[in-house]
Amino acid sequence: WGTLTELFPVLEGTRVSHRWGGVLGVARDWTPRVAFDELSGLGWAGGYVGSGALPTNLAGRTLTDLIMGDKTDLTSYPWVNLPVRRWEPEPFRWLGIMGAQRAMEAADFTESRTNQSSRVASGLWRMIDL
Repeated sequence: WGTLTELFPVLEGTRVSHRWGGVLGVARDWTPRVAFDELSGLGWAGGYVGSGALPTNLAGRTLTDLIMGDKTDLTSYPWVNLPVRRWEPEPFRWLGIMGAQRAMEAADFTESRTNQSSRVASGLWRMIDL
């Protein structure tokens, strides 16, 4: 919190009710999104799947236009206000993610030794509905 208020002193004394942290942000369908709810004034962007530098800039500019109510090319992109498919409830979400991570580690190991695509990886991609 100290770093946040150092960067944005105006937030001093503001209460933060929620936060998220992790290795990367992934939506259920692996599609990044930008959204703004005019009624609540809540806007968000995320789900960059580990490629955040470029999409973050574009998302910030898009979110600015949405907040300002400007209809621009950016606000017409398909990732704007795209419905979100919820993750499965715990512990199934965690079990699925851990299982997928282990499967991809095994696929990486196999591919590094055989120099061929792994059937485990291709099966996993089909299973997670990409």
